[in-house]
Amino acid sequence: MRYFHRTSLPPADVLAEADRYFSSRLEPVESGGQTRSFSGGVGRIDMQVRAEGGHYTLITVKTDQVGESEADKLAKRFLGLIHSRVHDEHEVRGAY
Repeated sequence: MRYFHRTSLPPADVLAEADRYFSSRLEPVESGGQTRSFSGGVGRIDMQVRAEGGHYTLITVKTDQVGESEADKLAKRFLGLIHSRVHDEHEVRGAY
């Protein structure tokens, strides 16, 4: 599955947040300038960030699973947490 999110956080902040969030649950396997990859028993998660439109960062998170796997739930929760960093009133809800 592939998920996208656009945020006003700078790419460096998104990558730092990804390192904190995913590293506590999965093993980091690759780390590049604008990319991160994590892997574990639930699958693999690949993430890429890039500046878009000057003031925005486009986050692309891809899992090697289909449907509502645990890896997908982790990816969606991460994107929800990123959204709540910008919008304090946003409450991360759901089973993921």
